[in-house]
Amino acid sequence: MFLTGDPEFAPTALMHSLKHYKVLHENNVVLTIETADTPRVDLSERVRIEPVGRTFSRVVLRFGYMERPNVPQALCIARKLGWQFDIMSTSFFVSRRKLRPAARSSMPLWQDRLFISLARAANDATDYFQIPTGRVVEVGTQVTI
Repeated sequence: MFLTGDPEFAPTALMHSLKHYKVLHENNVVLTIETADTPRVDLSERVRIEPVGRTFSRVVLRFGYMERPNVPQALCIARKLGWQFDIMSTSFFVSRRKLRPAARSSMPLWQDRLFISLARAANDATDYFQIPTGRVVEVGTQVTI
């Protein structure tokens, strides 16, 4: 499963995986987690599964803004909908961006450093979504701001 914030575009982790390994897995899932405008989302609206191709699926998990997202629990709902997978043999590919200040920037250096510090202090996605740490593969990129 490749986590992405925008299901319309290829996840960065998928692109880097293809670039470095030059292979695709037998089953690939583009996983997006959405936060609804409501405090809670009914379980019947929690999971949306869309086949994209023979080896690709798009899965969207929806949570209310008052709920703590739990990806493994939501994926159990997907299993009840007939989607076949084993969470203990599933890998979650997550993109990790390391921010660096640019040599020449339109912002003052102190603002770049403040932004980078705040980004580092942000909650880790795998912890926030309660994804089992032993199932996570992080693929990193460096971004100059």
